[in-house]
Amino acid sequence: MAGLADDWEENRQTCVDVLCAYLRMPYEADRGDEASQEERLAFRASREVRHTVIRVITAHLKEGATVSWQGLDFDFTGVVFDGGSFDGAAFPSGTVSFDGAAFPNGKVNFGHAKFSGGTVSFVGAEFSGGTVSFYGAVFSGGVVSFGNAKFSGGRVGFGGGVFSGGRIEFSGAEFSGGEVDFSAASDWSVPPRQLPTDRPPQGLKLPKKADQSQA
Repeated sequence: MAGLADDWEENRQTCVDVLCAYLRMPYEADRGDEASQEERLAFRASREVRHTVIRVITAHLKEGATVSWQGLDFDFTGVVFDGGSFDGAAFPSGTVSFDGAAFPNGKVNFGHAKFSGGTVSFVGAEFSGGTVSFYGAVFSGGVVSFGNAKFSGGRVGFGGGVFSGGRIEFSGAEFSGGEVDFSAASDWSVPPRQLPTDRPPQGLKLPKKADQSQA
């Protein structure tokens, strides 16, 4: 499908829609030792295919990709992410939806991703376990919304992140567990909006010199 998208520019968005639809298919968590060997093998095979789809999408979103998919729309609404990497992906335009996505375990990497335009939405996403890393991510334009997202477990880290422009929103976000760490951001000149900076809940770590007036 990725090859077809590369060769068929006028229907590239349709091909991408098919890849995203695959990721949105019902996906049950690993049952571990409770599952039979056959079930465990089937789960691992399914997980590997899903992670491969993510890698293919990310490769086309990086600067210098042979065929760029930047500017297309990506619908990851409700997808269960138990791993996968968006490392180095660039979002200069278009719409990317992680609305209602679940991050229950594993490691998901948005390291060095560039959010410079368009809209990337994590509205209602649930971060309940594992590690989600935005290490070195650059937020310089567009809108990135974590509105009504739920942070109840695991770790979401923004170490080395650059918050220099655009609009990053946390309106209605709930912080009830785990760790959300902005303390090692390298640029906090345009900090996220609607973070509870006056009385940060336990687990929310902010830069020591956070600009309260812009929060």
